[in-house]
Amino acid sequence: MEKKNKATDRTLTPDGRAQDRVNSVDPFGFQRPKHFDYEAYEELMSEYLVVLTRRSIKWSKLLKGKSKVQRNVKLKRYVRKGVPTSTGLCIWMATSGAQDQLEEEPGTLPALLGAQHDPMVETICTDLNRIPDNVQFQKTANPCLQKALYNVLLAYGHHNPAVGYCQGMNFIAGYLLIITKTKRKSFWLMDALLGRILPDYYTPAMLGLKMDQEVLGELVKVKIPGVWQTMTDHNVMWTLVVSRWFICLFIDVLPVETVLRIWDCLFYEGSKILFRVALTLMHHNQALIQEAQSLPDVCQNFKQITHAIVDQCHTFMQKIFIEPGSLSMATLTKLRATCRSRFLAEES
Repeated sequence: MEKKNKATDRTLTPDGRAQDRVNSVDPFGFQRPKHFDYEAYEELMSEYLVVLTRRSIKWSKLLKGKSKVQRNVKLKRYVRKGVPTSTGLCIWMATSGAQDQLEEEPGTLPALLGAQHDPMVETICTDLNRIPDNVQFQKTANPCLQKALYNVLLAYGHHNPAVGYCQGMNFIAGYLLIITKTKRKSFWLMDALLGRILPDYYTPAMLGLKMDQEVLGELVKVKIPGVWQTMTDHNVMWTLVVSRWFICLFIDVLPVETVLRIWDCLFYEGSKILFRVALTLMHHNQALIQEAQSLPDVCQNFKQITHAIVDQCHTFMQKIFIEPGSLSMATLTKLRATCRSRFLAEES
């Protein structure tokens, strides 16, 4: 009986370590929900650890101790199947171009932090406490990542004055710091995301973000017409139900294990991964979405669809590359051009 009690008082972390259940935060420092199902999580992680171990062995053979990687079909397949925690940061840095930037401009971050401060500081300070509930940003944490978060956001605001700082960036920078634990790598990964992978998402007009939400609508119209019809019938704008998905890149929307897998692919393949995730979520929940009888119903049902299937992160990630069907960058580029023209015409 004593052994059974001890077993039910422990859960597993993504790297196989045991963790006390009385600890209400996950291995990454995020606060768990009040009614978190520890037994289901332990069962899930027991299965997922087998997958991670198998992938870790394959990655070890692929990399052979090297930190540099070459983009090819094999690497793309490996990234889609999962990057081990011990290898993930290296792959993010290499595939996104952040490592090259860091090596080419080693003095950029210190120089930016020494720049004259401006009104952006007040906005950043206000938002420091608005990231997801994570113990690593509490003032009592040791070490506390709040100062590092402030520095990354301030430095990026000076580095990219066309963007400066806007809400949502604190989630991105905070998440990067949780994974990297360093300001320099977080800064350059953030530059890769906001400057190259997701251009115009965080500019004052947020044209890139608005455009991609409309592109998603066009994709839903073709791939999940029943959902598109429901949105049309109730006059629901896409920004009302998916803006958080795109702004926060699914942080604080999906479980952290799933977000890590999404970001593995995001850094390698670019923004089309966001569309694949969004389409899969809606495809699996189209019956629930189509039950809606009003605009509030639609919004409420969209809040419900980010649970269930995404808890099985490995299975979910397999589905995002199958269920939405073909989704090329050429298709997205064409749809983006159409939506951009529409936006500019409406604004003129």
